[in-house]
Amino acid sequence: MTLTEKAVRLKIFTGEENRLKHRPLYEVIVEEARKQGLAGASVYRGVMGYGANSQVRTTSILRLSEDLPLIIEIIDKAEKIESFKAFLNESMTEGLVTSEEVNIEIHKHNEGAKQ
Repeated sequence: MTLTEKAVRLKIFTGEENRLKHRPLYEVIVEEARKQGLAGASVYRGVMGYGANSQVRTTSILRLSEDLPLIIEIIDKAEKIESFKAFLNESMTEGLVTSEEVNIEIHKHNEGAKQ
């Protein structure tokens, strides 16, 4: 897949402990993004953060947390991102979703890569 010059970056802010049917929410989101044919998804683990409840989560030894913040980023065409938001709205019980237009400067992929 080749993306056009304009695309949308979807950012999903959640925590490691968030689940959907006993599965980590981030895994469900990435698998659904792939199933829906979105260009790609990445999950980033934060070292510190807090959300709506203001409870700080950190990797600090003194305050070891098992519920570290996660950010899932997905970039694709606006139409595909819009339809994916419906899945997120049904699947998420807590978290934050943002989107913004981005410019694709370079987009390369290996045609021979294993799927």
